[in-house]
Amino acid sequence: MALRLIEMVCPEERGAEVEDLVRQYKPLGLWHDRLLGGQIIVKMLLLAQQAEPVLDSLEGHFGGMEGFRVLVLPVQAAVPRPEPAEEEGDGEGLRPSEPPRISRQELRAEVSASAQLTRIFLAMIALSSLVAAVGMWRNNVAVIIGAMVIAPLLGPNMAFAFATTLGDGPLGRRALKTNLVGIAAALAISFCLGMVLHVSPDIPELLFRTQVSLPDVVLALAAGCAGALAFTTGVHTPLVGVMVAVALLPPLVAAGLMLGGARWAMAVGAGLLFFTNLICVNLAGVATFLARGIRPRTWWETGKAKRAARNALMLWMLLLLALLVAIVLSQRHMPAAPAP
Repeated sequence: MALRLIEMVCPEERGAEVEDLVRQYKPLGLWHDRLLGGQIIVKMLLLAQQAEPVLDSLEGHFGGMEGFRVLVLPVQAAVPRPEPAEEEGDGEGLRPSEPPRISRQELRAEVSASAQLTRIFLAMIALSSLVAAVGMWRNNVAVIIGAMVIAPLLGPNMAFAFATTLGDGPLGRRALKTNLVGIAAALAISFCLGMVLHVSPDIPELLFRTQVSLPDVVLALAAGCAGALAFTTGVHTPLVGVMVAVALLPPLVAAGLMLGGARWAMAVGAGLLFFTNLICVNLAGVATFLARGIRPRTWWETGKAKRAARNALMLWMLLLLALLVAIVLSQRHMPAAPAP
Protein backbone atom coordinates (compact mmCIF):
# COMPACT_ATOMS: atom_id res chain seq x y z
CA MET A 1 0.00 0.00 0.00
CA ALA A 2 1.84 3.11 -1.26
CA LEU A 3 1.38 6.19 0.92
CA ARG A 4 1.91 9.92 0.44
CA LEU A 5 2.33 12.65 3.03
CA ILE A 6 1.00 16.00 1.76
CA GLU A 7 1.99 19.16 3.60
CA MET A 8 0.45 22.57 3.03
CA VAL A 9 1.38 25.86 4.73
CA CYS A 10 -1.47 28.33 5.11
CA PRO A 11 -2.65 31.16 7.39
CA GLU A 12 -4.00 29.87 10.69
CA GLU A 13 -7.46 31.31 10.04
CA ARG A 14 -7.81 29.12 6.93
CA GLY A 15 -6.57 25.91 8.54
CA ALA A 16 -10.07 24.68 9.41
CA GLU A 17 -11.17 25.28 5.80
CA VAL A 18 -8.26 23.21 4.51
CA GLU A 19 -8.96 20.37 6.93
CA ASP A 20 -12.69 20.32 6.12
CA LEU A 21 -11.86 20.07 2.42
CA VAL A 22 -9.40 17.22 2.91
CA ARG A 23 -11.72 15.22 5.20
CA GLN A 24 -14.03 14.64 2.22
CA TYR A 25 -11.37 12.30 0.82
CA LYS A 26 -11.15 10.11 3.93
CA PRO A 27 -7.44 10.64 4.71
CA LEU A 28 -5.61 8.04 6.77
CA GLY A 29 -4.32 10.79 9.03
CA LEU A 30 -4.83 14.55 9.37
CA TRP A 31 -3.15 16.96 11.77
CA HIS A 32 -1.50 20.38 11.88
CA ASP A 33 1.37 22.21 13.58
CA ARG A 34 1.56 25.91 14.36
CA LEU A 35 4.36 27.94 12.79
CA LEU A 36 5.66 31.44 13.43
CA GLY A 37 3.92 34.41 11.85
CA GLY A 38 0.36 33.19 12.33
CA GLN A 39 0.70 30.24 9.95
CA ILE A 40 0.12 26.51 10.31
CA ILE A 41 1.27 23.49 8.36
CA VAL A 42 -1.50 21.02 7.61
CA LYS A 43 -0.31 17.46 7.15
CA MET A 44 -2.37 14.67 5.63
CA LEU A 45 -1.52 10.99 5.18
CA LEU A 46 -3.15 9.44 2.10
CA LEU A 47 -3.01 6.50 -0.22
CA ALA A 48 -0.89 7.35 -3.26
CA GLN A 49 -3.94 7.22 -5.56
CA GLN A 50 -5.78 9.69 -3.34
CA ALA A 51 -3.11 12.34 -3.77
CA GLU A 52 -4.22 13.62 -7.19
CA PRO A 53 -7.84 14.57 -6.33
CA VAL A 54 -6.69 16.11 -3.06
CA LEU A 55 -4.00 18.17 -4.79
CA ASP A 56 -6.47 19.28 -7.46
CA SER A 57 -8.96 20.39 -4.80
CA LEU A 58 -6.32 22.24 -2.82
CA GLU A 59 -5.08 24.03 -5.92
CA GLY A 60 -8.62 24.83 -7.05
CA HIS A 61 -9.61 26.35 -3.69
CA PHE A 62 -6.37 27.91 -2.52
CA GLY A 63 -4.24 28.29 -5.66
CA GLY A 64 -4.78 32.06 -5.68
CA MET A 65 -3.69 32.42 -2.06
CA GLU A 66 -0.42 34.31 -1.60
CA GLY A 67 2.47 31.95 -0.96
CA PHE A 68 0.43 28.86 -1.88
CA ARG A 69 2.71 25.84 -1.73
CA VAL A 70 2.05 22.14 -1.28
CA LEU A 71 4.68 19.44 -0.82
CA VAL A 72 4.15 15.76 -1.70
CA LEU A 73 6.42 13.31 0.12
CA PRO A 74 6.59 9.54 -0.47
CA VAL A 75 6.17 7.47 2.70
CA GLN A 76 8.27 4.32 2.88
CA ALA A 77 6.49 2.94 5.95
CA ALA A 78 4.10 3.97 8.73
CA VAL A 79 3.78 2.46 12.21
CA PRO A 80 1.20 1.41 13.17
CA ARG A 81 0.18 0.37 9.69
CA PRO A 82 -2.77 2.54 8.58
CA GLU A 83 -5.80 0.83 7.10
CA PRO A 84 -8.03 2.65 4.59
CA ALA A 85 -11.61 3.06 5.69
CA GLU A 86 -14.30 1.22 3.77
CA GLU A 87 -16.46 3.57 1.76
CA GLU A 88 -20.00 3.06 0.60
CA GLY A 89 -22.09 4.89 -1.92
CA ASP A 90 -20.91 7.63 -4.26
CA GLY A 91 -19.02 9.85 -1.83
CA GLU A 92 -16.08 11.98 -2.82
CA GLY A 93 -13.45 9.72 -1.25
CA LEU A 94 -11.51 7.01 -2.98
CA ARG A 95 -13.47 4.06 -4.29
CA PRO A 96 -11.81 0.65 -3.90
CA SER A 97 -12.38 -0.05 -7.60
CA GLU A 98 -10.23 2.86 -8.73
CA PRO A 99 -6.94 1.69 -10.29
CA PRO A 100 -3.94 2.65 -8.15
CA ARG A 101 -1.47 5.08 -9.70
CA ILE A 102 0.62 8.01 -8.60
CA SER A 103 -0.72 11.52 -8.99
CA ARG A 104 -0.52 13.50 -12.19
CA GLN A 105 1.59 16.09 -10.36
CA GLU A 106 4.18 13.50 -9.30
CA LEU A 107 4.22 11.97 -12.75
CA ARG A 108 4.75 15.34 -14.41
CA ALA A 109 7.64 16.17 -12.11
CA GLU A 110 9.27 12.84 -12.94
CA VAL A 111 8.90 12.98 -16.72
CA SER A 112 9.86 16.67 -16.79
CA ALA A 113 13.22 15.79 -15.28
CA SER A 114 13.85 13.22 -18.03
CA ALA A 115 12.98 15.77 -20.74
CA GLN A 116 15.75 18.18 -19.76
CA LEU A 117 18.50 18.71 -22.33
CA THR A 118 21.56 18.68 -20.08
CA ARG A 119 25.22 17.84 -20.33
CA ILE A 120 24.54 14.65 -18.41
CA PHE A 121 21.93 13.60 -20.98
CA LEU A 122 24.34 14.26 -23.85
CA ALA A 123 27.09 12.38 -22.03
CA MET A 124 24.74 9.42 -21.55
CA ILE A 125 23.87 9.52 -25.26
CA ALA A 126 27.56 9.53 -26.20
CA LEU A 127 28.48 6.76 -23.76
CA SER A 128 25.57 4.50 -24.67
CA SER A 129 26.29 5.01 -28.38
CA LEU A 130 29.91 4.03 -27.86
CA VAL A 131 28.92 1.00 -25.79
CA ALA A 132 26.37 -0.14 -28.40
CA ALA A 133 28.80 0.38 -31.29
CA VAL A 134 31.61 -1.54 -29.59
CA GLY A 135 29.19 -4.29 -28.57
CA MET A 136 27.99 -4.78 -32.14
CA TRP A 137 31.52 -4.49 -33.54
CA ARG A 138 32.70 -7.25 -31.17
CA ASN A 139 29.44 -9.23 -31.48
CA ASN A 140 29.08 -9.11 -27.68
CA VAL A 141 25.49 -9.44 -26.48
CA ALA A 142 26.30 -8.47 -22.88
CA VAL A 143 27.86 -5.18 -23.95
CA ILE A 144 24.88 -4.35 -26.18
CA ILE A 145 22.49 -5.05 -23.30
CA GLY A 146 24.52 -2.57 -21.26
CA ALA A 147 23.75 0.11 -23.84
CA MET A 148 20.08 -0.87 -23.75
CA VAL A 149 19.87 -0.49 -19.98
CA ILE A 150 21.38 3.01 -20.10
CA ALA A 151 18.45 3.91 -22.42
CA PRO A 152 18.77 7.74 -22.44
CA LEU A 153 16.07 8.16 -25.11
CA LEU A 154 13.27 6.39 -23.23
CA GLY A 155 12.71 9.29 -20.81
CA PRO A 156 12.22 12.04 -23.42
CA ASN A 157 9.83 9.84 -25.39
CA MET A 158 7.73 9.07 -22.31
CA ALA A 159 7.75 12.78 -21.46
CA PHE A 160 6.56 13.61 -24.98
CA ALA A 161 3.74 11.04 -24.76
CA PHE A 162 2.72 12.42 -21.35
CA ALA A 163 2.76 16.02 -22.62
CA THR A 164 0.66 15.00 -25.63
CA THR A 165 -1.90 13.36 -23.34
CA LEU A 166 -2.29 16.56 -21.29
CA GLY A 167 -1.91 19.01 -24.17
CA ASP A 168 1.10 20.45 -22.33
CA GLY A 169 2.83 22.48 -25.06
CA PRO A 170 5.94 23.66 -23.15
CA LEU A 171 6.73 20.17 -21.84
CA GLY A 172 6.05 18.63 -25.27
CA ARG A 173 8.37 21.07 -27.03
CA ARG A 174 11.09 20.52 -24.45
CA ALA A 175 10.80 16.73 -24.73
CA LEU A 176 10.78 16.86 -28.54
CA LYS A 177 13.88 19.07 -28.59
CA THR A 178 15.73 16.76 -26.20
CA ASN A 179 14.68 13.73 -28.22
CA LEU A 180 15.80 15.18 -31.57
CA VAL A 181 19.14 16.37 -30.20
CA GLY A 182 19.74 12.94 -28.65
CA ILE A 183 18.90 11.13 -31.89
CA ALA A 184 21.11 13.46 -33.94
CA ALA A 185 24.02 13.08 -31.50
CA ALA A 186 23.80 9.26 -31.45
CA LEU A 187 23.56 9.12 -35.23
CA ALA A 188 26.52 11.46 -35.70
CA ILE A 189 28.70 9.52 -33.25
CA SER A 190 27.87 6.15 -34.78
CA PHE A 191 28.35 7.54 -38.32
CA CYS A 192 31.87 8.66 -37.42
CA LEU A 193 32.59 5.28 -35.81
CA GLY A 194 31.30 3.53 -38.92
CA MET A 195 33.82 5.43 -41.05
CA VAL A 196 36.68 4.50 -38.73
CA LEU A 197 35.92 0.95 -37.60
CA HIS A 198 34.96 -0.57 -40.96
CA VAL A 199 32.37 -2.79 -39.28
CA SER A 200 31.66 -6.05 -41.09
CA PRO A 201 28.01 -6.35 -42.16
CA ASP A 202 28.14 -10.10 -41.44
CA ILE A 203 28.33 -9.67 -37.66
CA PRO A 204 25.18 -11.42 -36.34
CA GLU A 205 24.39 -8.89 -33.61
CA LEU A 206 24.62 -6.09 -36.15
CA LEU A 207 22.68 -7.92 -38.81
CA PHE A 208 19.82 -8.63 -36.38
CA ARG A 209 19.41 -4.87 -35.90
CA THR A 210 19.18 -4.10 -39.59
CA GLN A 211 15.99 -6.11 -40.06
CA VAL A 212 12.48 -5.48 -38.86
CA SER A 213 9.37 -7.64 -39.04
CA LEU A 214 5.77 -7.49 -37.87
CA PRO A 215 6.52 -9.24 -34.54
CA ASP A 216 8.87 -6.34 -33.74
CA VAL A 217 5.87 -3.99 -33.94
CA VAL A 218 3.89 -6.11 -31.47
CA LEU A 219 6.89 -6.28 -29.14
CA ALA A 220 7.45 -2.51 -29.26
CA LEU A 221 3.77 -1.76 -28.56
CA ALA A 222 3.67 -4.16 -25.61
CA ALA A 223 6.93 -2.81 -24.17
CA GLY A 224 5.75 0.78 -24.62
CA CYS A 225 2.56 0.02 -22.66
CA ALA A 226 4.63 -1.63 -19.94
CA GLY A 227 6.90 1.40 -19.72
CA ALA A 228 3.99 3.82 -19.37
CA LEU A 229 2.39 1.57 -16.73
CA ALA A 230 5.64 1.50 -14.79
CA PHE A 231 5.76 5.30 -14.80
CA THR A 232 2.14 5.69 -13.67
CA THR A 233 2.47 3.22 -10.81
CA GLY A 234 5.76 4.70 -9.61
CA VAL A 235 7.39 1.24 -9.65
CA HIS A 236 10.40 1.41 -11.95
CA THR A 237 11.72 -2.14 -11.63
CA PRO A 238 9.94 -3.25 -14.84
CA LEU A 239 11.59 -0.40 -16.77
CA VAL A 240 14.83 -2.38 -17.07
CA GLY A 241 13.01 -5.04 -19.06
CA VAL A 242 11.28 -2.37 -21.13
CA MET A 243 14.61 -0.73 -21.94
CA VAL A 244 15.94 -4.04 -23.25
CA ALA A 245 12.75 -5.07 -25.08
CA VAL A 246 12.20 -1.80 -26.93
CA ALA A 247 15.78 -0.54 -27.21
CA LEU A 248 16.09 2.67 -29.22
CA LEU A 249 19.86 3.21 -29.23
CA PRO A 250 21.19 -0.06 -30.74
CA PRO A 251 19.21 0.11 -34.02
CA LEU A 252 19.95 3.83 -34.28
CA VAL A 253 23.66 3.16 -33.77
CA ALA A 254 23.49 0.30 -36.27
CA ALA A 255 21.99 2.70 -38.82
CA GLY A 256 24.82 5.17 -38.18
CA LEU A 257 27.48 2.48 -38.50
CA MET A 258 26.03 1.30 -41.79
CA LEU A 259 25.77 4.86 -43.10
CA GLY A 260 29.40 5.42 -42.17
CA GLY A 261 30.31 2.27 -44.05
CA ALA A 262 28.19 3.29 -47.08
CA ARG A 263 25.94 0.24 -46.73
CA TRP A 264 22.70 1.98 -47.59
CA ALA A 265 20.27 -0.94 -47.67
CA MET A 266 21.29 -2.15 -44.21
CA ALA A 267 21.15 1.41 -42.89
CA VAL A 268 17.55 1.67 -44.12
CA GLY A 269 16.68 -1.60 -42.36
CA ALA A 270 18.18 -0.42 -39.07
CA GLY A 271 16.43 2.91 -39.46
CA LEU A 272 13.09 1.15 -39.93
CA LEU A 273 13.64 -0.83 -36.73
CA PHE A 274 14.49 2.36 -34.84
CA PHE A 275 11.41 4.20 -36.11
CA THR A 276 9.27 1.14 -35.34
CA ASN A 277 10.32 1.30 -31.70
CA LEU A 278 10.05 5.09 -31.58
CA ILE A 279 6.52 5.22 -33.03
CA CYS A 280 5.26 2.29 -30.97
CA VAL A 281 6.64 3.69 -27.70
CA ASN A 282 4.86 7.01 -28.25
CA LEU A 283 1.61 5.44 -29.50
CA ALA A 284 1.49 2.97 -26.63
CA GLY A 285 2.50 5.68 -24.16
CA VAL A 286 -0.34 8.05 -25.14
CA ALA A 287 -2.90 5.22 -25.19
CA THR A 288 -1.77 3.92 -21.79
CA PHE A 289 -1.75 7.36 -20.14
CA LEU A 290 -5.29 7.93 -21.41
CA ALA A 291 -6.42 4.52 -20.20
CA ARG A 292 -4.93 5.28 -16.77
CA GLY A 293 -7.03 8.39 -16.46
CA ILE A 294 -4.34 11.03 -16.92
CA ARG A 295 -6.36 14.24 -17.42
CA PRO A 296 -5.79 17.98 -16.86
CA ARG A 297 -7.15 19.56 -13.68
CA THR A 298 -9.48 22.17 -15.19
CA TRP A 299 -12.32 21.68 -17.66
CA TRP A 300 -11.01 24.31 -20.10
CA GLU A 301 -7.71 22.43 -20.34
CA THR A 302 -9.50 19.13 -20.88
CA GLY A 303 -10.81 20.12 -24.33
CA LYS A 304 -7.35 21.10 -25.51
CA ALA A 305 -5.88 17.90 -24.10
CA LYS A 306 -8.49 15.74 -25.83
CA ARG A 307 -7.76 17.36 -29.17
CA ALA A 308 -4.01 17.00 -28.70
CA ALA A 309 -4.29 13.34 -27.66
CA ARG A 310 -6.69 12.54 -30.52
CA ASN A 311 -4.43 14.21 -33.09
CA ALA A 312 -1.37 12.48 -31.66
CA LEU A 313 -3.02 9.05 -31.75
CA MET A 314 -4.10 9.59 -35.35
CA LEU A 315 -0.61 10.79 -36.35
CA TRP A 316 1.19 7.89 -34.67
CA MET A 317 -1.26 5.37 -36.12
CA LEU A 318 -0.81 6.78 -39.61
CA LEU A 319 2.96 6.68 -39.20
CA LEU A 320 2.72 3.12 -37.93
CA LEU A 321 0.58 2.14 -40.93
CA ALA A 322 3.13 3.71 -43.29
CA LEU A 323 5.87 1.90 -41.42
CA LEU A 324 4.11 -1.45 -41.77
CA VAL A 325 3.92 -0.91 -45.51
CA ALA A 326 7.64 -0.05 -45.56
CA ILE A 327 8.42 -3.17 -43.51
CA VAL A 328 6.56 -5.43 -45.93
CA LEU A 329 8.34 -3.86 -48.90
CA SER A 330 11.77 -3.89 -47.24
CA GLN A 331 11.59 -7.59 -46.35
CA ARG A 332 11.96 -8.40 -50.04
CA HIS A 333 15.38 -6.71 -50.14
CA MET A 334 16.88 -7.41 -46.70
CA PRO A 335 19.51 -10.17 -46.36
CA ALA A 336 18.40 -13.22 -44.43
CA ALA A 337 19.36 -13.40 -40.75
CA PRO A 338 22.00 -15.98 -39.82
CA ALA A 339 20.82 -19.18 -38.22
CA PRO A 340 21.25 -19.18 -34.42
